Amino acid sequence: MASNALMSCGIAAVFPSSLSSSKSKFAASVPLGNVSCNASSRFTMSAEWMPGQPRPAHLDGSAPGDFGFDPLGLGEVPENLERFKESELIHCRWAMLAVPGILVPEALGLGNWVKAQEWAALPGGQATYLGNPVPWGNLPTILAIEFLAIAFVEHQRSMEKDSEKKKYPGGAFDPLGYSKDPKKFEELKLKEIKNGRLALLAFVGFCIQQSAYPGTGPLENLATHLADPWHNNIGDIVIPRAL
Repeated sequence: MASNALMSCGIAAVFPSSLSSSKSKFAASVPLGNVSCNASSRFTMSAEWMPGQPRPAHLDGSAPGDFGFDPLGLGEVPENLERFKESELIHCRWAMLAVPGILVPEALGLGNWVKAQEWAALPGGQATYLGNPVPWGNLPTILAIEFLAIAFVEHQRSMEKDSEKKKYPGGAFDPLGYSKDPKKFEELKLKEIKNGRLALLAFVGFCIQQSAYPGTGPLENLATHLADPWHNNIGDIVIPRAL
């Protein structure tokens, strides 16, 4: 039975003599409980994020970037799962905007993201963008504009009942027509969620760095680390050197 199952997965082509008999020690020793094969003769393990872990029943791999990761079972309720997918994608897009928005001004020598909002703490402080004053750039006015703008966008998005259109509205948000080719569109969805998750991790890293070294930006931290990587690293935070 074991050799027949392995042959059906295409392994007999590699080890024909070893698997030709049902008494083969190799064939008998291979566990097949969590292994299946498909038409393309490839092994399908359970959950890609952790080898050997069973894939949750509610994560069938159909969503972009679904690697079976839900150790707490938060997505077992279908409505919650759709909401989590939507929320993750929106946060990913914000993070992909935030990360270059943090790195580019610092790279251009225009200050870091930590000090950028210090104007808000000053009485009558004036907001600037790349060194230029922002029109209506006082804190109450900016907060009011942001509140109204975001409330309008969120209201419009909540009116859409199609979960896919909520996540991928297309139209004016796809001016180059990338979504017209279904196969290419699915590939771009996967790239977007992967890059978005990387951006989320990068932003968390920026926050941790700033907390450990207040007032510093990520590029400044990177330069400090590269100048002396043996001493300027995470170990210096966990076990600070004596002053």
